Amino acid sequence: MAVPRSMSSFIKYIIGIVMGIFICSYIINMAKLHMQGNTQSNHNRYSFHYYRFRGKGMMNYSSKISHSVADDLYKKVCILCWVMTSPVNLEIKAKHVKATWGKRCNTLLFMSSESNPDFPAIGLETKEGREQLYLKTIKAFHYVHQHHINEADWFMKADDDTYVIVENLRFLLSKYNPDGPVYMGRHFKMFNKQGYMSGGSGYVLSREALKRYVAAFKDGTCHHTSHIEDVELGKCMEILGIAPGDSRDNHLRESFLPLSLENLLKKGHYGKDFWLWKFTNYTAKDGPECCSDLAISFHYVKPKFMHVLEFYIYHLRAVGYKYRKSTDFPDPAKVLEAPKEGKSKLRR
Repeated sequence: MAVPRSMSSFIKYIIGIVMGIFICSYIINMAKLHMQGNTQSNHNRYSFHYYRFRGKGMMNYSSKISHSVADDLYKKVCILCWVMTSPVNLEIKAKHVKATWGKRCNTLLFMSSESNPDFPAIGLETKEGREQLYLKTIKAFHYVHQHHINEADWFMKADDDTYVIVENLRFLLSKYNPDGPVYMGRHFKMFNKQGYMSGGSGYVLSREALKRYVAAFKDGTCHHTSHIEDVELGKCMEILGIAPGDSRDNHLRESFLPLSLENLLKKGHYGKDFWLWKFTNYTAKDGPECCSDLAISFHYVKPKFMHVLEFYIYHLRAVGYKYRKSTDFPDPAKVLEAPKEGKSKLRR
């Protein structure tokens, strides 16, 4: 039976109203979400969200902006990040650090050979080149100690091609006392008796460790004898009796990664004679087990890929996904031994 023209028009009118309501609702929800993102401080801009299904498949994007774990850690674990850079790299690399992970540090400083008040970057009055790396590191830590020692609990050095998940770093450090001598990073076993922390993936000194490090140069305990920055800093830590901390998670997976993520995730990409397997203090793996679910840093990150990581970590969500196993960092009171014959031990 044919539908009267008036009835057909009425049905189209109703359908138009319903579609208009749904479109307006969608626009309003997206506008609210955008406003929430713009009104939050930098460290909280990328709050965790959840999807909620409503009606017949309509998806509503809601936000849990109340006191999150990340917010609490931001207030309780205060981190100063200083980034090693150079005048030529300010626009090529450093600006991408500033636009991504750097803004989640409580304090962010860029250390260069020359001052640049517009960026800004702090000039350390050194030359550029690999031969200057440790001198720049010494001067940077002295500057931080002189101007910022009471503004943070922890002091991280990173390169301008390192990407750091600052929330995970805070979670690791929350288990330690900054008034104790703590030295954290990716533990390499070469050159010094107790090894050293890889400079590429970044390392962290507690407030007390930084105080002792600076004092060691004033009283002559430590010296500038080589340009190999991370090895020499590790040597000074050894002289001061500050042992390298263990930053692996409770599944014995590394959290500071000294290589690019895309290559580490490829099983067998690096051969058996690759330098990482010889340098790393603990048995290391490639493939999916290379990296902790609470990974803290990645090295050799290209500027564009920093923004890709930013999207993957702080925006992308898989609806309904649940973690298969709980990941945490071990209690500092427990010392993790290097795995032997496929087994690992925990001892007091």
